[in-house]
Amino acid sequence: MKAALLQLTSSDDPAGNLEMVRAMLREAKARGAEFALTPEVTNCVSNSRSHQRVVLHHEGDDPMLAALRDEARALGLWLLIGSLALKTDDADGRFANRSFLIDPDGGIRARYDKIHMFDVNVTETETFRESAGFRPGDQAVLARTPLGKIGLTICYDLRFGHLHRALAHAGADILTVPAAFSPVTGAAHWDPLLRARAIETGCWVLAPAQTGQHEVSQGKPRKTYGHSLVVAPWGEVVLDAGTEPGIYIADIDMDQVARARARVPALTHDRPFRGPA
Repeated sequence: MKAALLQLTSSDDPAGNLEMVRAMLREAKARGAEFALTPEVTNCVSNSRSHQRVVLHHEGDDPMLAALRDEARALGLWLLIGSLALKTDDADGRFANRSFLIDPDGGIRARYDKIHMFDVNVTETETFRESAGFRPGDQAVLARTPLGKIGLTICYDLRFGHLHRALAHAGADILTVPAAFSPVTGAAHWDPLLRARAIETGCWVLAPAQTGQHEVSQGKPRKTYGHSLVVAPWGEVVLDAGTEPGIYIADIDMDQVARARARVPALTHDRPFRGPA
């Protein structure tokens, strides 16, 4: 299987981002991709809640979701929309950070709301309070497809190994980790965390990322780390996209899942334990 990771520098203009992604999907298909993946917040990178309230939509009337479903159908392509920022009907007005797996008929095969919120103080000047604008999900999601069994996660979920192990125990052989990682935490933790998730589960890990300086019309500008990665089940990095936007294609050999798990069958060695006291 050829998987195409779309490394983007999305702005806070969903319409402009849509045209960029549609063009990249067509090129990915022309280059032989069977599965294409976009990063977290493909539709809008913004720290301005007021701007988001103006440009975001509910799932049922989101233009990017509808257009990318049509594009997947036209191209006959499996597509992971890494995530879209979407309005909800929550009383507190918070948004959803939602990933969609689209099949080649344009159907929504799975949807996943990011569980873990990025509420951190990266540096004295770089702080994030994702939970102030987005409400967390509470449901792990596994999609059974002809490509393989795909476990969906998003960005900060990467730091919670128990989620990925639960997905692997449920049958996942591919883990998707679309992201918009901070340059500071990315340089320190992105590569080792992705490799660890692959090694401990024996899964392929596909991690499309946002990169670079994001243009915004309102609010504080944002930078992201890039380095979309594909990690094999034994832990080898088989693709590192660096920091340039573009389409990055990797060959995914699903037989490597069984081989890695046969060599170190850690998923069969879980044991109950007591404590700590």
